[in-house]
Amino acid sequence: MVERGFVRLASWLGMLALAGLSAQSALADTPLCELELGPERAVVRVLDGETLALDDGSQVRLIGALAPRALDAGADEGAWPLAETAKSALEMLSLGHSVELGFAGRRTDRYGRLLAQLFVRADGKRIWLQGEMLRQGYARAYALPGSTDCLEDLVAAEKQAREARLGLWAHASYQIRPADRHWELLRFRSTYQLVEGDVLAAADVRGRVYLNFGNNWREDFTVVVQPSNRQQFAKAGMDLLALKGRRVLVRGWIERRGGPLIEIYHPAQLEILP
Repeated sequence: MVERGFVRLASWLGMLALAGLSAQSALADTPLCELELGPERAVVRVLDGETLALDDGSQVRLIGALAPRALDAGADEGAWPLAETAKSALEMLSLGHSVELGFAGRRTDRYGRLLAQLFVRADGKRIWLQGEMLRQGYARAYALPGSTDCLEDLVAAEKQAREARLGLWAHASYQIRPADRHWELLRFRSTYQLVEGDVLAAADVRGRVYLNFGNNWREDFTVVVQPSNRQQFAKAGMDLLALKGRRVLVRGWIERRGGPLIEIYHPAQLEILP
């Protein structure tokens, strides 16, 4: 009874959100990152909340906009109401329309799918699909190594939905995780999470920067930056070793290396809080 009720509620909320999207015509701005514009293709099918099938037989992922999946909440794989809502939103925005592809960094993933920023033309308007999905709370901002160019714009779009608790941000499974609950973070190994906490110590170990959030790095939450990525943080004016005592918000995939760990490779993955 509870599960069926939840599905009905999620569907109802999803329909309301989609109706609001259509009524408001809340179009996301074009990202400021530099893109190499590619061809225009027609969208023939929406595979999920972040993947489109195009008329030339290719598939393209909305790189930077991570759609919900059951694994996010530690649930069994399968139908997930928020995933269905995201897919419906993407269908409404793109299905049957032409999309323009914009590339920055990696062009394909390991499965051969294109990785691009997408712009749809509808009713004479140009809509940035990733920005729209993020602003409405149908996705979370993320990046892959080698494909981080637009992350600042993506995070800014996501922040609007997060602060307004739109879409997935109203759901318990997508709340920001506290860094001091390391045992809880381990339950979400291999999932994408936002984690907030106070940096207890910052250390340089053979060129790697470690931000520790507890006294025991073998158990407590840690953030690591590899030597090859440190320059990006310096260019952004971020002194990683000066973060001791600061409260930060970190985003990335939870790994287990003793305790829970997130590796970050772009400054937009780390927000210094007041």
